[in-house]
Amino acid sequence: MKALCLPLLLVLFAATQTGCVTATVQEVRQADTGIKDSESIVVLGRKHKPNGAETEENFISCVGRKLSGSATDFGVMPEQEFVDAMFPWFEPRTAPLRTKDLPKLIQEPLLANRLSEIGIRYLVWIDGSTRRVDSTGSIACTVATTGAACFGFLSWEDDSSYEASIWDIQKGNNVGKISSDAAGTSFVPAVIVPVPFIARVKSSACASMSKRLRIFIKDET
Repeated sequence: MKALCLPLLLVLFAATQTGCVTATVQEVRQADTGIKDSESIVVLGRKHKPNGAETEENFISCVGRKLSGSATDFGVMPEQEFVDAMFPWFEPRTAPLRTKDLPKLIQEPLLANRLSEIGIRYLVWIDGSTRRVDSTGSIACTVATTGAACFGFLSWEDDSSYEASIWDIQKGNNVGKISSDAAGTSFVPAVIVPVPFIARVKSSACASMSKRLRIFIKDET
């Protein structure tokens, strides 16, 4: 009975453990901000299929979801709903690839009118990614008539680096930038049963950026 309970206890214990994560957030403000109850924002990521350098959809969704669920009194339009409403300007094949392409785009009369119609005040453009920067160790598993067992130690480091450019559609200019960086080490020691300690790097970067974006847009201290 004890031999069966030990692996189960280790798995349950691992489910509550995380690796070490350090996160930083920085802000550069270029103009005053503020938003009315009737106005909304949209969070977009770079999507340019031929280029292949896209910001992960789950990070964009995470930021939008946390902003929607936080103590805000402004609307957050889902990215896909915005893309559909603004067809064809923000489709993957026609969307701007660089933030410096946005000023000219949002000054297009037809586009500016459409943005006004759907009530978008701020466009938040996020660029960046999470990547594996290092990994060491290994785990070997064997299967015998008495059961299976794994031995070894595996670790890896992930780095998240994202930058959000906030564009005031009403004024037609970039009002500031927020960068969110997180780094963490995950590891899996294995003595019979692997026990993972996963660093939630991307989640940490998302939480930091979302919190700061809300404060920035509402111009709170």
